[in-house]
Amino acid sequence: MAVATQAQFKEALGSEEKFNEFISDYFKSHKVLTGNYDDGIYFENWQVHLDSEEGLVITLVTGSYTGQAFPIKDTEHLSVEDFRQLILNKKFADKSKSLSDVFHMAADTIA
Repeated sequence: MAVATQAQFKEALGSEEKFNEFISDYFKSHKVLTGNYDDGIYFENWQVHLDSEEGLVITLVTGSYTGQAFPIKDTEHLSVEDFRQLILNKKFADKSKSLSDVFHMAADTIA
């Protein structure tokens, strides 16, 4: 299914309506998308869900294992169309990127 989702994702980017439908369908079946990064010094955990009133809600928790007392949590709200434009303008629509990869990059960009 991951390959089909990537192909559908890339195709949906071409139209605001198709992308909105793709994102809505994706979150109907997945509810939340999570990811993380940890290199032993720095970590981040992120979570994305779709809210009917607020659009995409991206929560990013970042921290360091050295020197930082507490992790930092940031929550951003982004419309589905703004997210599509961010992807198009940042060229995240790369064939090798999964939806998870794109959300990760978007979380880093807007947080």
